[in-house]
Amino acid sequence: MTPQLRYVLRLADSSLVLAQRLGEWVGHAPALEEDLGLANVSLDLLGQARLLLAHAGELEGRGRGEDQLAYLRGESEYFNLTLVEQPNGDFGQTIARQFLFDAWQLGMYEAMQQSADARLAAIAAKALKETRYHLRYSGGWLIRLGDGTEESRRRTQQALERLWPFVNELFATDDVDREAARAGIGPEPGTLESGWTQRVDEVLAQATLAPPARAHFVWYGKQGRHGEHLGYLLAEMQSLHRAHPGANW
Repeated sequence: MTPQLRYVLRLADSSLVLAQRLGEWVGHAPALEEDLGLANVSLDLLGQARLLLAHAGELEGRGRGEDQLAYLRGESEYFNLTLVEQPNGDFGQTIARQFLFDAWQLGMYEAMQQSADARLAAIAAKALKETRYHLRYSGGWLIRLGDGTEESRRRTQQALERLWPFVNELFATDDVDREAARAGIGPEPGTLESGWTQRVDEVLAQATLAPPARAHFVWYGKQGRHGEHLGYLLAEMQSLHRAHPGANW
């Protein structure tokens, strides 16, 4: 697998897995408006994943399209960030996870508009408009929860503490990242950290929430090494397609 293909799959898989997680809220969100809001963000991410997976299939050149790449790869063949596969938890944890990811994805897509891969640059330009809205949505809710009741602030702070160890992976650089940066395909992850930190710190200050201390280790979901949650998510997401391969609706 070429570094360019793996780089694109990392982006696609992160959007796809998070879309699946947000889809789990449909019919269960705390209010109808948020049921619709989370569903809309999920659909945006799914649309991004479809474009990226279609591009990945063309780069691979084995005749696999977006459905085959989404539904017929195993857990170790997925290269999403570990953050996005974490369970929804309560509404505060879902918002915290979304906010941390949105703040990262915004910087990624901003930089990727200059990609030497013209298809990737076009996808980034389209997705950037959606991601700006996602960040306003998750950031607005984080402020409401953090600067709300004592209970909402406590639970949201706990959510940040739980999710913060997965932040290091957003900026960890490996050979795939370095090769992609050398080829002008995408930014080296470490270059996104200062912008992410500024965006996050500004919202946390308004939310009266404290940024947790960074962990001293890195997860490796984007290298295909996942925790215990992704396998269950994929089993549910892929079950219908695997039970009825080639079916049309």
